Amino acid sequence: MYAITIPEPGGPEALVWGEVPDPVPGEGEVLVEVVASAVNRADIMQRQGFYDPPPGASSYPGLECSGRIVGIGAGVSGWSVGDEVCALLAGGGYAQKVAVPAGQLLPVPAGLDLKQAAALPEVVCTVWSNVFMVAHLRPAETLLVHGGSSGIGTMAIQLAKAVGAKVAVTAGSKDKLDYCAELGADILINYREQDFVAEIERATDGAGADVILDNMGAKYLDRNVQALAVNGRLAIIGMQGGIKAELNIAALLAKRAAISATSLRARPLAEKAAIVAAVREHVGR
Repeated sequence: MYAITIPEPGGPEALVWGEVPDPVPGEGEVLVEVVASAVNRADIMQRQGFYDPPPGASSYPGLECSGRIVGIGAGVSGWSVGDEVCALLAGGGYAQKVAVPAGQLLPVPAGLDLKQAAALPEVVCTVWSNVFMVAHLRPAETLLVHGGSSGIGTMAIQLAKAVGAKVAVTAGSKDKLDYCAELGADILINYREQDFVAEIERATDGAGADVILDNMGAKYLDRNVQALAVNGRLAIIGMQGGIKAELNIAALLAKRAAISATSLRARPLAEKAAIVAAVREHVGR
């Protein structure tokens, strides 16, 4: 088969379409003929040489894909050759075929084609696992999403609204904020012109955000804690604003708040399968 390889890190020209060995599905895996994949920040970082695949994962980029099952390994049930699927991957989506653990497959949602479905698994699994499985967002609570117009942000808005939560977003332009509003965001904050801590306090009558989904990391840590409500939960999923910051433990204690930080790519197969199963049960509806 052919796949996108990265012989040497660099710019987009480092991506080389080359002939490579066909993958063989192992026990518990299926072989998917790829129709489409998607671009995630992790793919760009891998191309630049900053984000190696976890041990045992494919060396080709691509953290999600869609396609049709063309082979089934031992011990797999519930899937058949010819089924159209989308899949959460640890790598390998930028290829003609990829072997996928069966627990990381999702059916293509009704109303979407295969190209659209390719962009779903990574964002849906990231949002559902962090906002709902870890931070336990509940109806009528307030969710603050940084980067509201991003792939993660747009998915978070829609899922939070679907369960009856109030959604605040930050973004860097009016056009981006307008798009967030179209998806259902209630509180629109231009981080270039407004302080999100003050805006959240104003919009919630001083209560703060019950859950914050943060892709910035160090840069926003202190202000995120300030913006949390009592019993609030901060879920960190990125480091775009740096990796080291001071934490005011007294402020965290005063709010009886919690901070979690997770990644998806390197999780054990059983954890990924549990997330995908939860997505299939809840988001599928």
